[in-house]
Amino acid sequence: MELDDRLDRIAARSEELQAMLSQGLAQGLDGEAFSKASREYAELEPIVARIGELRQAEREERQSQALLADPDLRELAQAELDALRARIPALRQDIRIAMLPRDEADERSAILEIRPAAGGDEAALFAAELFDAYRRYAALRGWRFEVMEFDESELGGLRSGIANITGRGVFARLKYESGVHRVQRVPATESQGRIHTSTITVAVLPEADEVDVQVNDDDLRIDVFRASGAGGQHVNKTESAVRITHLPTGLVVAMQEEKSQHKNRAKAMKILMARLYERERAAAHASRAADRKSQVGTGDRSERIRTYNFPQGRVTDHRINLTAYKIDRVMQGELDEFVDALIQDDQASLLATEGI
Repeated sequence: MELDDRLDRIAARSEELQAMLSQGLAQGLDGEAFSKASREYAELEPIVARIGELRQAEREERQSQALLADPDLRELAQAELDALRARIPALRQDIRIAMLPRDEADERSAILEIRPAAGGDEAALFAAELFDAYRRYAALRGWRFEVMEFDESELGGLRSGIANITGRGVFARLKYESGVHRVQRVPATESQGRIHTSTITVAVLPEADEVDVQVNDDDLRIDVFRASGAGGQHVNKTESAVRITHLPTGLVVAMQEEKSQHKNRAKAMKILMARLYERERAAAHASRAADRKSQVGTGDRSERIRTYNFPQGRVTDHRINLTAYKIDRVMQGELDEFVDALIQDDQASLLATEGI
C-alpha cells in the first residue's frame, strides 16, 4: 500500500474513533470498549498531527508553484518552494518513523548491570570506569542514577555493579548498550608497555511493575546472611544481606549493599522483577531474544559490540561501523553520538521490514 493511502486511512480511522468516543460519552459506551478506543485514538493522535502538517505543507507547495507564473512574486514563491521541498520529505520521514511498531518498554526506567568478563584485574578496573561513564551520561540526560550494588575489587575495580536509572525514555536509549564491551590499553601494572585486551558485559533491562510480572510468594526462597567485604561494622554482626531465589526459573539475586535487610530485600526484588520481565519479553519476541543473546554472548574477547582503544583514542561500535576519536569525552558520558546512530539504524531496519 502506498504511503499516502496509509495516511488517509489513519486520518479516517482517527476521525471514526473521535466520533465513537464523543458518542460514547453521551450514550454510555461500554467501559472496556471505551478504554480500548481511547488507547487507539491516543496512539494515532501524534501521527495524525504530523499528517496535518504534511498536508498543509503540500497545499502551500501547490500555491507557491502556481505563484511562479507571477513575475512580481516569482522570487518569493521560489524561495518558499525551495524551503517546502526540503521540509516535505522530512515530514514524510517523521511520519514513517512514527508509524513504526513501538517497544512498550521504551518509555520505562532501566536496570543497568555491569560485570568484568575476560581480563582479570584490568577488566574489573574498566568495568568501574564504564559504570561511571553511564553515571555521567545519566546526569547529562537529567536522569536519576541510583547505585544498587557496587562490589569493589581490591585494586578499585568492579566485580559487579548494578544501578537503577530512572527517567522517561531511559530504556529506549540505553537498551542498545547491552552486550560485550572490549577495552584495549596498557594496564598500569604492565612494565613493558604491552597493550592488553579485556572485556566486560553490560545488560540493560526495563524496569518492571508488579502488574507486569506475577510472582507468588510460594515461588520464592529467601535467605538472609551476613554481608561480606567493605561496609562497616554491620558487615559481620548482622544478617542484613538477602538472597532471593525464584524457584520456577532458578534466577538468583543477592543484595548486601544496604545495612537494612528490608532495603536489601526491596532492591533484590526490583532486580528479580526486571529479569523476569525481560524473560517474558524475550519469550514473546523471539527475534529480539535472539538479537540480545548475540549481543550479550559469553564475555569472550572475540564477541564484542564496541571497542575502546585507548592508545589510538578511538571508540568503535562494530554493529554500525561507527568510529569516533574522542575516547576521553565518551568516558565522560558523551554517548549520544553512538546512541543516536544506533536508534537511526534500528529505525531503518524496521522501516525496511515493515515496508513503510
